[in-house]
This record gives sequence, structure tokens and C-alpha cells, in this order.
Amino acid sequence: MNIGRIAPFLSLLGLILLLAGGPGTRYGLWEFPFGFQMMRYALYLGAAGAVLGVIFALIPATRRNMLPGLIIAIVVGIGVAAVPIQIRNTARNLPAIHDITTDTVNPPEFVAIRPLRADAPNPPDYLGPEIAQQQRAAYPDIQPLETGLAPAELFGHALDAAREQDWEIVAAEAGDGRIEATATTFWYGFKDDVVIRIRPTPSGSRLDIRSKSRVGRSDLGANAERIRQYLSDLEDRLAAL
Repeated sequence: MNIGRIAPFLSLLGLILLLAGGPGTRYGLWEFPFGFQMMRYALYLGAAGAVLGVIFALIPATRRNMLPGLIIAIVVGIGVAAVPIQIRNTARNLPAIHDITTDTVNPPEFVAIRPLRADAPNPPDYLGPEIAQQQRAAYPDIQPLETGLAPAELFGHALDAAREQDWEIVAAEAGDGRIEATATTFWYGFKDDVVIRIRPTPSGSRLDIRSKSRVGRSDLGANAERIRQYLSDLEDRLAAL
């Protein structure tokens, strides 16, 4: 094999590993730690392909015969390596937590979902002040929604907004003011559970929401973003009334 072909081969192999890790995990071909390990291998292969592509491009013989392939190796290799590097940087800049709630003192509790998490590495219980402190530092914008609506009226709008999130609704108990649902992430197919709680207040009602991953130490901000998106959609719905 022409030595110049090594660079595009490594970059493309890295791309295959990067693209396969998530769907393979989602469809049960391997466990998620191996899927993450594939991303690390993709980083190494992509970086090696890009570096070799640059080196070979500086050699007249390989540059003359393999320039298009070397350009592919450099571009694809850099792109492949950039994805896990960006994810790693995100993880470093966020706390290693996976349970986010608008009420860190008395978070909504999972009821119907609790049996579904029986075999999950992350237990359904809230782990207390240490997690709450990290959340408040990283996500100070995650706050309850206070409205002037009666609890029953807010419950109906909250349930409609939850259904629009493409979550699987597990329970909707109007009398208890509780909605429980499961969200499945697109790429890896991770299961994250959501519980919404509505309580009366002197001026109307208050909605709290909690989102927790079943696996993984860090959620890379996914649960906080899920809560933000839901509250934003619900607020838009209420503003249109």
C-alpha cells in the first residue's frame, strides 16, 4: 500500500468509530462505557491521520501522487478529533453531576418511575446538599416557575408541554399535581427521567421540575438544558393564553 494512503485510512477509520459509538450503544450492541471508549480511539486515529496528512503533504513524492487524499485526511482527521476534545472540555467546565432540579431543598420525587430505575447505576434518590451546591454554582438560572393560574389549570398546560417534548409520559396524576416522563437521548439512547410537581401558592401555583440521568457521572449539562427547554416552551404556551 502506498504510504500516503495511511493518513486517509486512519482518519476515515476514526470517523467510523466516532459515528458508530453512539448508535451501537443505543441499539444494545455494546455497553455505554465501550461506546465512550470508541470516541477516545476516534480521537487518537483522527489526530494521527491529520498529523500524517500534513507530514506526507510536505513530502514532494506523496504530495504529487496523493494530494486529494491527504487533504481529506487532514480535514476529516481534524473534524473527528475536535468532537471528543470539545466534549472533554465541556465536561471539565461543568460539575460531574447528573441530577438537576428547580427545588434543591425539597426536590420532586420519582414515584411511578422508581421501579423503572431499579437496575440503573444512578439511584432515584436526591443526594443532598453537595449536589445542590454544585448545581447552584453551575446553573443559577434553573428556578421554579411561579404563575397566577390555579394548580389544575397549570397542570393541563404543563402536561401538554411535556407531551410536546417527545418524552414518554409514564404518569400524569392531576390530583397529586405530578407528571413523570422518560426522555431518550438521540445519539446514545440514554434514558433520563423527568418529574414535574405542581403545588398551590397564595397567588396561584408553582411548578418544579427535576431531570436525572440513569447512567453516567456527568450529564454534560443535558439535564439542565432539558429543564430550560421545557420551561421556555411552557412559558411561551402560557404567554399565548
